[in-house]
Amino acid sequence: MRVIQASLVRTSADPPAEGAAPLLQDLLWAHARPSDGLEHVRARPVEHGLDVVLFVHAPCDVSALTQMRALLDRVHGPIAVHGFTLALP
Repeated sequence: MRVIQASLVRTSADPPAEGAAPLLQDLLWAHARPSDGLEHVRARPVEHGLDVVLFVHAPCDVSALTQMRALLDRVHGPIAVHGFTLALP
């Protein structure tokens, strides 16, 4: 199992709505495919938005990152509707 960390930032100055973390987790699961290897998701609200930890079944870190990038690309639109965007390093 590999661990991928991601940050979602608010697209407005408003703090994350209560229930944003469970909503994000549901969106990720709804868009996940078996080939993504997603095993577990943790999200928690922070000042800038949400910190997300994705637990992934993958042979190496590079594969895990590639798999999660594909998932996050698919869920980008629904996340944006709820006022978040992916913060890239």
